[in-house]
Amino acid sequence: MAGENEENTASNEDNIRLDKLRNRVKQYLDKHQYETAVFWADKVVTMSKDALADVYMHAQALYLTKQYHRAAHVLKSRDLHKNEAACKFLVAKCHVEVREYQEALDILEGADEIWKTPNRVTVTKPPSVNTSHLQVSNVHSSISLLKGKIFEALENRVQATEHYREALKQDVYCYEAFDLLVKHQMLSCEEERQLIDSLPFTSQCSDDEAAILRAVYMSILKKYDKPSPIVTPDALVPLKQNLDIITSQAERYYYHSDFRSTYNITNRVLQADPFHSTCLPLHIATLVELQKSNELFYLGHRLVDLYPNKAVAWFAVGCYYYLVGKQDAARRFLSKATSLDHLYGPAWLAFGHSFAIQGEHDQAMAAYFTASQLMKGCHLPVLYVGLEQGLTNNPQLAEKFFNQALSIAPSDPFVLHEMGVVAYQTNNWVDAEKYFLEAIMELQGLGEGALSEKWEPILNNLGHVCRKLGKYDEALGYHQRALVLSPQNPSTFASIGFVYCLQADFNTAIDYFHKALGLRRDDTFSVTMLTHVIEQSICDMPACEGEEDLADLPTLSLKDTSTLSQTSMKLDQSSINETSPDTEMEMDL
Repeated sequence: MAGENEENTASNEDNIRLDKLRNRVKQYLDKHQYETAVFWADKVVTMSKDALADVYMHAQALYLTKQYHRAAHVLKSRDLHKNEAACKFLVAKCHVEVREYQEALDILEGADEIWKTPNRVTVTKPPSVNTSHLQVSNVHSSISLLKGKIFEALENRVQATEHYREALKQDVYCYEAFDLLVKHQMLSCEEERQLIDSLPFTSQCSDDEAAILRAVYMSILKKYDKPSPIVTPDALVPLKQNLDIITSQAERYYYHSDFRSTYNITNRVLQADPFHSTCLPLHIATLVELQKSNELFYLGHRLVDLYPNKAVAWFAVGCYYYLVGKQDAARRFLSKATSLDHLYGPAWLAFGHSFAIQGEHDQAMAAYFTASQLMKGCHLPVLYVGLEQGLTNNPQLAEKFFNQALSIAPSDPFVLHEMGVVAYQTNNWVDAEKYFLEAIMELQGLGEGALSEKWEPILNNLGHVCRKLGKYDEALGYHQRALVLSPQNPSTFASIGFVYCLQADFNTAIDYFHKALGLRRDDTFSVTMLTHVIEQSICDMPACEGEEDLADLPTLSLKDTSTLSQTSMKLDQSSINETSPDTEMEMDL
């Protein structure tokens, strides 16, 4: 009996000593002293005679020291990856880190068969391993997420999307799966909303948590498919000072083309967190729109110094050179960004813009086609392909791509505007008016005071269509509204003067042509019209009673008015986010 008591006492002392050593390993992991944790975790495994939890902790410590092959060997040599879901996941993750994607996928095959309960793994252990239980929360969601990443790395985006969906449904708090679906533009706007509606919030969290979680996810969804008022839901009031929520509001302003407000918000966010990963691409896009080249230069070089392996750093540098007109340098740095992250949509869009701005349409379309393959749920790449087709005098092909963009984002006023431009170019005035009016209707929700100068071409183009249809009073109304948004636009003054000329109000027409020439002295159309109207006024001959009488004069076309052409709209629509848009962009330029 005495001998047994002594053995029991010794065993208890060993267990106490072992527990203390385990706690010490966890403390070193918490303090990020991973090498020390690896050293003592190895001793714990030996002392506990390969206890499952200790072997798993040792492998985790090895993973954190980036010893991926060694960590996988620790688990595979004991056959734990065959029966234990958590170990299977860790082994597969080690293979993913060294880009052995097929090996990782082979290991994960059949993982469903060993899940016994949603939050706990209970399996039969090999004889050489001490039996105990691993408590692993939602390991099935983590495995689905990892499978999605593997399929995405293998460029099987359909399977990747399905596994990300599954991971999110298994764990509604799995933000990483949701972020990859949204950031990599895997779903259209409608599909994103359907996904949110299908998530089992009520079964996995309380009513209050479900409301907050749903509102947070909704704030992250695409924002460039249609303009909408900026309203903070009641569920997000407790988070109104959160930087992610503030950045989501800034994206709304950006896609409403309110770049000043966007800049003020993103500047405030970056002052609080200088390297906020979601805000940086949006801030870069805003700097391009506001032509703040000096600030963009400083930001780009700062990011390259601190994060040379991040795509956003080289994206910022490429955008700077794009802004200052050095397109060869811009393409070189944007290529660097895409080589670091092949799925970085904003860099692909900016790469296409760098060709488009130089009139190299084929190369621009090639970049946009690549972006469209990587951003299936985003309509911006195909929209830009349509723009380039229009610039190469292919209105039929342009309309085809615009229809494709319209199927993805049926309420985007930019797409509706381009459909109207194609109809205008083919002399289909009725359809052109319909598309322009639909675009205006989408913008009305913002209020007239919220419209920025970016939307001026839609109003001017609608004025031109009304003039073609003989609706002169309506045409004047739209041109006057465009003048409110852009008071110093000579084309708008020339357009108003032309309508007054058609109404035989020569004195008013002369005034507006003079205003147009005061802003742009080399405006050929205004010079020609002014000379003609003055001659008619002097001779007192009503030669301008109808538009047909001016057949021998240059007509006011999209090209004549510059702001009405697809060329100007190409960059007017630009944003770097897919932002988103690219911007986001969600981002694009």
